[in-house]
Order: sequence, then C-alpha cells, then structure tokens
Amino acid sequence: MPILRSAALFVVAALFEIGGAWLVWQGVREHRGWLWAVGGVLSLGAYGFVATFQPDAHFGRVLAAYGGIFVAGSLLWGVIADGYRPDRWDLTGALVCLAGMAVIMWAPRNGG
Repeated sequence: MPILRSAALFVVAALFEIGGAWLVWQGVREHRGWLWAVGGVLSLGAYGFVATFQPDAHFGRVLAAYGGIFVAGSLLWGVIADGYRPDRWDLTGALVCLAGMAVIMWAPRNGG
C-alpha cells in the first residue's frame, strides 16, 4: 500500500506542477491573460506541498525520484493538451526515467 500511496502522490504532484507551468505558459506565451498565469502560480505553489506527504523522509530522494514522473508526465501532458506526438526516443527516455524513479524510490534498503 505505501507504494500505491507514493505513486498517487507523484501523479498529483505532476498534475499541479506540469499543469501550473502549462497555465503560466498559456498566460504569457500564448497571450491568454494574467489570470491563466496566476492560476499557474497557485498550482505550482500547491505542488510544493504535495511532496511533503511522501512516506520517505528524504527530500533529495523524493525530488530526484519525482524527476522521472515529471519527464513522463510532461510528455503525456503535451500529447493530451497540445497534440504533441512523441517519437520512439521520447518514449524510450521516459521509460528510462520511470525505471530510475522506481529504483530510487522503492528499491529495498537496509535501514535507510
């Protein structure tokens, strides 16, 4: 159950961070207005709190592992929100990042 909780927290973090960055991008680069950007900033702030709920107490480990979720989630966001078509190297890289995330976060450890 701790792995499922941790994975769910990573997904929520990705939604807040990637969604927030996308909203800022839309507000500024796509000229949709400052309300979009402000919504993005609020979402990015919420992302900052999500990691604190991870069961692992090591900040560096949690954020390093989250990087894998960020990479794969960013590609997925691009597919859904912007019609981006990842190529085989994008997908291969994302799978490598997700494998690294799983090793960093959930490998068996002795006392640490």
